[in-house]
Order: sequence, then structure tokens, then C-alpha cells
Amino acid sequence: MKARLYNKYVSDVVPSLKEKHNYSNPHQIPHMVKIVVNMGVSASLEKNAVEDAARDLGLITGRKPAISKSRHNIANFKLRLGQPIGCRVILRKDAMYEFFDRLVSVTLLRIRDFRGLSPRKFDGRGNYTFGVADQTIFPEIDLDKIKRQQGMDITIVTSAGNDAAALELLKSMGFPFAEAK
Repeated sequence: MKARLYNKYVSDVVPSLKEKHNYSNPHQIPHMVKIVVNMGVSASLEKNAVEDAARDLGLITGRKPAISKSRHNIANFKLRLGQPIGCRVILRKDAMYEFFDRLVSVTLLRIRDFRGLSPRKFDGRGNYTFGVADQTIFPEIDLDKIKRQQGMDITIVTSAGNDAAALELLKSMGFPFAEAK
């Protein structure tokens, strides 16, 4: 069974974008390609900090995270080659739509004094990246079991060639952008 947001994309978003921009080919219509969730962990923390972050990220996304390791020795940061420094998960297809649906409908609304995300965080190629201050806004996380607050970066990669098309796609999918003053 397909995700609820995917059905909305197919039934509502695709026809409206096709009509508005007069796309002749259905492959021209922008769509979400993947969502990347990344947690960086300071190298100076204790050894099990990366495992705790990976466990939390696994609970949030429902997928096993890949551990990122350092590529260089940097003495000023007490960083050694091959030392674990974070974890990441790449979501595609049904898992991506399920995560996006939970993110938009439940998680972002749990942020204190939430007024929407800035529409100026696009990278120029139609990809949107934003940061979350701590993992406790996700309902999957048990507040009694976390040892430290950990932030994360979430990147939504789209097939749109420019920021305007990606902004329109994400707005039509229900992403909460802040209104311009």
C-alpha cells in the first residue's frame, strides 16, 4: 500500500503543476528524489555518543543508520583518521513519503513557537536543507532514555532544476513555510 502523501502527490500535485506550467512530458514535473537525515556528533564526546545518536536516528527514521567516519587527522579537534563522527540515513520511495508525512503533520508542529521554516534555505538547485535543534520533537523518542540533546540536518532532494519549482512543489505537498513579512 502506497503512502498517503504519495497518493496526494499523484492525484493533486501532479495535475496542478502540469496545468500551471504546461509540462508536455510527465517526467518534467518535479518530484522528491530522497530525504537525507544526518546527525553529526562531536569527536570529543565519550565513545558511545555515536551509538546513542545512531539508535535515536534509527527510531526516528525506521532505518539502520550508516556511521560516518573521519577522513583526516586533525589535532586541534582531537580527531583521528577513521574515528566515528556521525550517522546518516537516506530515505527513498515509500519510506521517504512516510517520513515526510510524519515530519510535516506531527513533528514540525511540536517545535516551540513554530511559525514555519524559512523559504530561503534552498541551495540553488532545488534542494532544501534545514536543521532541527534536538531530537526530542520526534514522538518516537522516549524522553527518559536520552542522555544528551542532539541536533540533526534534514535535506529534501528534489528533481526540480531551480528553487522556485522546488518551493512550489514542497508548498503543494503541505510543507510549512513561513510567510514573508
